[in-house]
Amino acid sequence: MNKSIIVTLLLLCCSSLGYTESFENNYTVITPAQPPQTADKIEVLEIFWYGCPHCYAFEPYLRQWLTNQPTAVEFRRMPGILGNNWVPHAKAYYVAEALGILDRVHQPLFDAIHKDKRNIYTDDDIRAFFIGLGVDEAKFSEIYNSQELLNQVRQAYELQQKYRITGVPAVIINGKYLTSPSMAGSHEKTLKVMDYLVDKEGEGLQDP
Repeated sequence: MNKSIIVTLLLLCCSSLGYTESFENNYTVITPAQPPQTADKIEVLEIFWYGCPHCYAFEPYLRQWLTNQPTAVEFRRMPGILGNNWVPHAKAYYVAEALGILDRVHQPLFDAIHKDKRNIYTDDDIRAFFIGLGVDEAKFSEIYNSQELLNQVRQAYELQQKYRITGVPAVIINGKYLTSPSMAGSHEKTLKVMDYLVDKEGEGLQDP
């Protein structure tokens, strides 16, 4: 029998049986599950590093997903800390958050590193970047070197150890499930896995 006919018959058979895409091999279960910070919504948490080209490539897909974010979902980001050289970028994220300027820092910092090929990896580099955005140097230093910010970095590191993060980007669903583009096989499928896991946590709560 012609190969194309066989393929067609198989597709028709799957369709008639109500075939749906399987995602069981595209995520892992976090054991033990970690309590999310959102009490009344399903938490979707992205863990990333500004120096990661894979995170940079995933960002446009994630932004598109956020334009149709289900009302049952609370999306958060957390800077990844898998090495000491990641700490300045984690601190940059938390400084921007404290100053209320994440929208002026997040994508521009990604672009500066990966598009413009600027070396922004050290404390001094981060300081110069923020000052270049018009941030007061004294205010930046006050927050960047504060105990509160150091506590945020430590807490992020400890939580990522509990999540057993070994690479980024990674997406955590409600403290229970871990997926990523490397696990899903593509950026597009990662978004599908995220939707699947959100449904798994609260079926019927997603917007149509």
